[in-house]
Amino acid sequence: MKKAVAGLAVLTAISGGAAAQTSVSVYGVMDIGIARRDDSNPAGKTTSMESGQQSGSRLGFKGREDLGGGMAAQFVLESGINLDSGTSGQGGRLFGRQAWVGLDGQFGGLKLGRQQTVLYTALDRIDPFHINLAGNSQKVFGYGTYAADPFLRADNTIAYSTPTVAGLVGTLSYSLGEQAGDYSAKRSTGLALSYGNGPLNLQLAYLKANTVNAPAGFGTSNGDNRALLVGGTYDFGLATAHLGYAENRLGSIAAGGNDRNLLAGVTVPVGAAGSVMASFIRNELTDLAEGRSDQYALGYSHKLSKRTNVYTSVSYTRNDSDVALNTYRGEQFGQSVRLFNVGVRHSF
Repeated sequence: MKKAVAGLAVLTAISGGAAAQTSVSVYGVMDIGIARRDDSNPAGKTTSMESGQQSGSRLGFKGREDLGGGMAAQFVLESGINLDSGTSGQGGRLFGRQAWVGLDGQFGGLKLGRQQTVLYTALDRIDPFHINLAGNSQKVFGYGTYAADPFLRADNTIAYSTPTVAGLVGTLSYSLGEQAGDYSAKRSTGLALSYGNGPLNLQLAYLKANTVNAPAGFGTSNGDNRALLVGGTYDFGLATAHLGYAENRLGSIAAGGNDRNLLAGVTVPVGAAGSVMASFIRNELTDLAEGRSDQYALGYSHKLSKRTNVYTSVSYTRNDSDVALNTYRGEQFGQSVRLFNVGVRHSF
């Protein structure tokens, strides 16, 4: 009996030690609210309940295991949720937001699977609205192509990030197209440099995505899209300034594929719980005589607790006569669009 008790004690100690080296957690964001959209087309005038207006609603699982010698294994599985209907996001994928496993150590980090692109990460870090709410910069940058795969997320991706050295991190990514008979079709490559030191944050990202579909309103042609983004933020204490610039080659657009973007914004804390965000973003298809689209946005977020906040935002998009950014089905050229939303977000 004593030997059995001793053996059980040893097994308990071993399993307890193993548990201490491994962590798995469940997390999520539940975000929903009301949105009002107005444009010149009656079909585009809607009032709706929408999920994920400030942060995409999700349920996630993440884990990390200490392998010794400063190395660890880690994974993330993240499923998008449409709270308004109870359906899965990202076109019904089970883990459409993220699904990857990797290694982390003194050499840096290696991840394999479906991941956010370097372009997504860089834009998120410089956008006052963090690519959400009515001021979402993805809706404008690259004439809206930044809001869709493979600029947003990429399947079959191998990504390596260097260790942080004096605030600087480099990332290299490669996504396999997996198209029979054509090695380069639907392949994408990315490169990024990120710097953070005190109040200063700088971002540089390049992404090339081969053979992608054309945006709405520009036919069905295919081509290679390229994007080069540079930007940053600086926290002055009373406010944080945001600035970004991008040059894009939208090969999927048969005409007007040369595109550039400018973002200028500010985030102002209001007391201990509030925050005001504002931005101006310009998209210009430089090959078109009337190719400018301007988006103006203003928003406010207020914390009710550590995990719960309420928010509201409004934006106005003005299009020149040759473009139809953010309009109904992307086809109302020269028209303007207004968007208002209000909602609540809870994280766990």
